[in-house]
Amino acid sequence: MGETLGGPLFFEHYSFMGINPNGLSDTYANYQTQTKNHTLINYEYSKDNPKNYFGYSDSVWGLTASDIKGGYTASSPTNDQGFIAPTAAISSIPYTPNESMAALHFYYYVLGDKLFKEYGFVDAFSLDVMKNNGAWFANSHLAIDQGPIIVMIENYRTKLIWDLFMSAPEVKTGLKKLGFSGPGL
Repeated sequence: MGETLGGPLFFEHYSFMGINPNGLSDTYANYQTQTKNHTLINYEYSKDNPKNYFGYSDSVWGLTASDIKGGYTASSPTNDQGFIAPTAAISSIPYTPNESMAALHFYYYVLGDKLFKEYGFVDAFSLDVMKNNGAWFANSHLAIDQGPIIVMIENYRTKLIWDLFMSAPEVKTGLKKLGFSGPGL
């Protein structure tokens, strides 16, 4: 379902910060399976590293919309320009906890203050883009990329945002009218 190789990971973050995909389905998909598989496609692509970008690995992955050197793009396996967005792997923690935690540990403990600044993780980085001059790290912190990190970590930890959003009567009514089924609907 969706783009070839799943597209940017923000599809799985923005769509499901409030709506809990676990057990949710309609005539088109089982969204628990969809969110996990889309994330695993992105993870496996980065781990396999078909474009041979320096640094991509099972601990350096995550393709989604972000700042890149010289602009902004929606990175994905079909639009990979060598830039990793920390929000992609970290916000995927409800779907791929082990893989996301490995990335979080690498970003924080190995790349450290090059990547983690006063306002959190910078928007993106490339260990490959400037092989001769060292790595590139964005100067920006985009709220639209910081927000999913916080929300999805909390959904992974406690399901708080999912539980609050999914308990709203109007959300339940709307999802049922749209043909969704799942726990609590």
